[in-house]
Amino acid sequence: MSRRYRPADPATLPDLVAGLLHAAPPPGVALRVAIDGPACVAPAAFADALVAPLRALGRPAVTIRAETFWRDASLRLEHGREDVDSYLGWLDSAALRREVLDPLGAGGSGRYLPSLRDPATDRATREPARPAAGGTIVMVAGELLLGLALPFDVTIHLTVSPAARWRRTAPAAAWTLEALDRYDAQVRPADIADVAIRYDDPAHPAISA
Repeated sequence: MSRRYRPADPATLPDLVAGLLHAAPPPGVALRVAIDGPACVAPAAFADALVAPLRALGRPAVTIRAETFWRDASLRLEHGREDVDSYLGWLDSAALRREVLDPLGAGGSGRYLPSLRDPATDRATREPARPAAGGTIVMVAGELLLGLALPFDVTIHLTVSPAARWRRTAPAAAWTLEALDRYDAQVRPADIADVAIRYDDPAHPAISA
């Protein structure tokens, strides 16, 4: 798939993306949005930047950090702390679907779990389920979210070239870059996302929607 990108003003990019989401009617209780991108460009911070413009448009909006739905450390780290094959499966996609995405879809309860596990301590966060008002935009933000058959209504991918990922990733996390390279090659997130944003330089983004 060949996409056409147009330059975007970084100052107004959140308003632009918020407008696209606002125009998409939720097929269920909420609009379920994936904000997918490598950790080096902080996809959760990108999602957080959409909250204010969405609320200005009259849409309740929340960010869920995908890493709070990682698997238990005993499973994630079974083959070591820097195992690339394991890293590709750190997300507990079944729990994310069960606790967030399905309840917010058509016929769901409308109550979702904002987090499951603290990724630093590996302890359950014990947050209670929350109700989502009709039309709420729930953004799940993190790495490696696409290609898992999760029921997102809109998918947004922050695309970053391998060279830019190498430049921007801390040395301690460099081992994860092979997983991101595989993800690009096998899932092709920039091709399959509803909205793709070139984000090598956040000061000079480009968008394809």
